[in-house]
Amino acid sequence: MKERCFGAVRFIPGQNKGKYPYCHSVYIEGDGILIDPASDRERLIHLKEGSGVQHVWLSHWHEDHIMHLDLFDDIPFLISSADAPPLSDVEIFMDAYGFSDETIREYWRPLLINQFHYKPRKPDRFFKNGERMHLETVTVEVIHTPGHTPGHCSFFFEEPRVLFMGDYDLTPFGPWYGDRESSIQDTIASIERLKHVPADIWITCHETGVFEKDPGDLWDQYLGIIKRREDKLLSLLQIPKTMDEIVDACIVYGRPREPRAFFSIGERGIMGKHVEDLLEKSVIKKENGHFFV
Repeated sequence: MKERCFGAVRFIPGQNKGKYPYCHSVYIEGDGILIDPASDRERLIHLKEGSGVQHVWLSHWHEDHIMHLDLFDDIPFLISSADAPPLSDVEIFMDAYGFSDETIREYWRPLLINQFHYKPRKPDRFFKNGERMHLETVTVEVIHTPGHTPGHCSFFFEEPRVLFMGDYDLTPFGPWYGDRESSIQDTIASIERLKHVPADIWITCHETGVFEKDPGDLWDQYLGIIKRREDKLLSLLQIPKTMDEIVDACIVYGRPREPRAFFSIGERGIMGKHVEDLLEKSVIKKENGHFFV
């Protein structure tokens, strides 16, 4: 993938096409603003030493978006207030994912520090939903798009009509809502909101990255994955299942994957949200640790 410029908005592709654990970054020429510094470490070092980085913006707190934040310890950064706590302490970070099993935490703690260069940070300012910032080169509107995380933010750059959607990435995997404070309903509402932003270019953090025409049917296909996950769960629960058995069914990932300490928490987190939602709607029931229709 190649870097692309849309007015002052520069798309910087991540390694391996921005697939996890990497993501695409965005740089605002002239203003020195870097969004989600996890694309390519050497490229970001060159950017810092060349054009310069004056501020770092984070769309949200996940590790694949802060991997190279340590390069910018001396530079102010912004994030939403709802997403700031995980960046203050590695234990709070793991709490935000809902890691309760110490074995899982023992796996993730060194991973976060060694691979993702995690260091406790406090933001210099918080984004506010709907605020418009008149930068030197572009006007940007902050759009609060919760669901993926409680404070996930998207950014609409008005003059080039570029919409940066962060992790609402329109990939075939579908939306992620597996954190402790993620929300299926907020995810759906945020995607619907993004559909109606009057953009000409759509940028996401993973895989395809740049859409130069309206994503069209991709919006509905992306949302449809949520419904397919629910339908598969309801089919599975025709026979009562424990939460461990639901996780082992691999509805999200399709098959067992290693390392289990990584993939099982994603499976459990996302399917746990579906179980909570269906229980709240009285679509399923729970007895003796088993869920069923």
